Parts: sequence; structure tokens; C-alpha cells
Amino acid sequence: MSALKILPNDPWEHRSKKMSCSTCMWYIVKTKSEESKNTAPIGRCRKHAPTMGGYPVVFETDWCGDYKLDENVL
Repeated sequence: MSALKILPNDPWEHRSKKMSCSTCMWYIVKTKSEESKNTAPIGRCRKHAPTMGGYPVVFETDWCGDYKLDENVL
């Protein structure tokens, strides 16, 4: 039996800090309605075509492997 090596830390942790949705070219800020109780900034990811539910809702601090820097943000 081979033992599985368990990594103590997430190897992508340092990369995710600079690759957040808020600086991605596919991220669009979603305006909040007046009755919204959510305080976290959210938006939509428009990397792929929308599904029946629309574009996926994401937080500004989320990230994924499809990240592409939005040159207009910096």
C-alpha cells in the first residue's frame, strides 16, 4: 500500500491573491437592489455562454483557472 502525501498548504494560495474576479476581464459588477441584505460585492462571470440561470454569480474575491487580466482595471 502506498501512502498518500498530504500537502499542508494549498499550492495555488499565493496565485489566487492576484488572480481574483475583481481584476478579471470576464467579471461584470452586479448592481444591488435596494432591498438586498448582502454586503459582499458580487458580479457575473461572462467567460462562457449563459445557462438557463444566466451567467454565474461570483464574489469579487473568487478566482478560477480561466482568469484573464483586465487591462482597464489597473
